[in-house]
Amino acid sequence: MLNKSYLSFLECGLCRERYDPDELWNLCPKCGKPLLARYDLDAARKVIRPQDLANREPTLWRYLELLPVRDDAYKLSLGEGFTPLIRAARLEDEVGHSPIYVKEEGLNPTGSFKARGLCLAVSRALELGVKSLSIPSAGNAACALSAYAALAGLEAHVYMPVDVPKPFINECRVLGAQVHLVDGLITDCGKIARADLEKYGRFDVSTLKEPYRIEGKKTMGYELAEQLGWKLPDVIIYPTGGGTGLVGMWKAFDEMEKLGWIGPGRPRMVTVQSDGCAPMVKAFHEGKEFAEPWPNARTIADGLRVPAAVGDFLILRALRESKGTAVAIPDSEILEATYILGRTTGIWPAPEGGATLAALLHLKQSGWIREGESVVLFNTGSGAKYSRVWD
Repeated sequence: MLNKSYLSFLECGLCRERYDPDELWNLCPKCGKPLLARYDLDAARKVIRPQDLANREPTLWRYLELLPVRDDAYKLSLGEGFTPLIRAARLEDEVGHSPIYVKEEGLNPTGSFKARGLCLAVSRALELGVKSLSIPSAGNAACALSAYAALAGLEAHVYMPVDVPKPFINECRVLGAQVHLVDGLITDCGKIARADLEKYGRFDVSTLKEPYRIEGKKTMGYELAEQLGWKLPDVIIYPTGGGTGLVGMWKAFDEMEKLGWIGPGRPRMVTVQSDGCAPMVKAFHEGKEFAEPWPNARTIADGLRVPAAVGDFLILRALRESKGTAVAIPDSEILEATYILGRTTGIWPAPEGGATLAALLHLKQSGWIREGESVVLFNTGSGAKYSRVWD
């Protein structure tokens, strides 16, 4: 059955060229940059209102008019999205700041926020006739692709660094994916995956190299607004590897304003990276539009070990438009903050989640975050898979 998607066209995030959304695309053919899904928001605002969401299913599909899948037959779901936004009272007492909220993305299927993006990418790929999917990954995205490809009955090929924690590898194999281990970083995985794409006719669902993962991630922005009574927080601190979630939320805020659901106010967006792999932090503070690849990337937070991001200019644009900032944290502080977050909230956070608390401590100490400003920390995944961090 056809649903109510108001998907209108695809637009290049850099050169603004437009493309037919019902054809299969990766990057913009004109300039090689990410394509973004655009919607007929004027039409959508006439038929959907915030109060209409109250009785909808507690998944990201509650925002179906603002998602790209046109036919319900291709709407895949494992219960992703609408994760808790937890007021962290004991953490507030510990660090001397309030209010602090934690968006607990570790409760998504496969244990991370990656379920959101791959749910939409695989659903739309299935709708457009794709049979075989490919992804380079630091771990969590590979698991999410494996799960949704299994649900859809599609072939999945995942390329991961050979040193990723074993639970990621085991999960992908149990879910039926073909696992390719690469001696190198995620960028090396990407090179090998690209060579195999042409050779075997697979479709690339890498971060921001197709238009629809960001559509799943943007639902984090819709949820924040809904869970806070259609008011946005003062500050959002986000652990940034490929940066799809940050870019997606910034896109969601723009859509919601055009829908009339929120006003023009925006949170200050904060990118946090490890100081062992901080290309976005360096580019932000140097005033650059694009980031240079980071040499010899290393960090305990596998999701932050991304030396080059295809959507770098979109991340930097969101930081600057929001009057935000970017922070690099040593791994020792990331680990310490991860334990603080765990023992004060009852959440077993991934190190990426711990990094957001470490960034809060830095920004509070410097005075960049002021007392009384509402802060949302994103724990992007469960710590259960990061076996080598806890050993």
